[in-house]
Amino acid sequence: MTAAPRRGPTLARAEVVELFSRLRELNPRPTTELEYRTPFELLVAVTLSAQATDVGVNKATRRLFPVANTPAAILALGEDGLKKYISTIGLFNAKAKNVIATCRILLDQHDGEVPRSRDALEALPGVGRKTANVVLNTAFGEPTIAVDTHIFRVANRTGLAPGKDVRTVEDKLVKVVPAEFMLDAHHWLILHGRYVCKARTPDCPQCVIRDLCRFKEKTAA
Repeated sequence: MTAAPRRGPTLARAEVVELFSRLRELNPRPTTELEYRTPFELLVAVTLSAQATDVGVNKATRRLFPVANTPAAILALGEDGLKKYISTIGLFNAKAKNVIATCRILLDQHDGEVPRSRDALEALPGVGRKTANVVLNTAFGEPTIAVDTHIFRVANRTGLAPGKDVRTVEDKLVKVVPAEFMLDAHHWLILHGRYVCKARTPDCPQCVIRDLCRFKEKTAA
């Protein structure tokens, strides 16, 4: 009887293809759970989402966006006026300051439009690499991957793209994710981490990629 081949700590190319094929079959058109209609609304929502839940951000933007959903309109609210709409979100004081400063820069330097370059996005107050990646991917269809805590966890647990920090994981994902899956990989991995491969108690029995996953401490049914 021939022994089964030993699997390495990272997924093989064929396994990566199979992993994303299964996630795509389960959810053919994944998208962010943040509610938005324009690139600017998305930029604001993602800025507000740092250390906050999408549910909490959506509750705030449902109040804010009908009143002010352009750089000029939010700038007209002023910092104190904006705080009234986002006060239920963590770190709302700093976020209000950043959003107001961002609106001023968008009006002064970008004709009120959200820029489509990484450098210009990262130059906005409160916008780091992760936020820029989300906007580039979700608003503009760029094949970027924004590594948050969910993607970091899934990439390490599964053996898809293990790394000690988010940038290492991002760089590895860009290399290993096949081109046909790149546009949606960001959302598939986030949703998988949020609802299945959860931090404390992953739902391994219900996981569609459990047989591919390298996580040794799988939960039992």
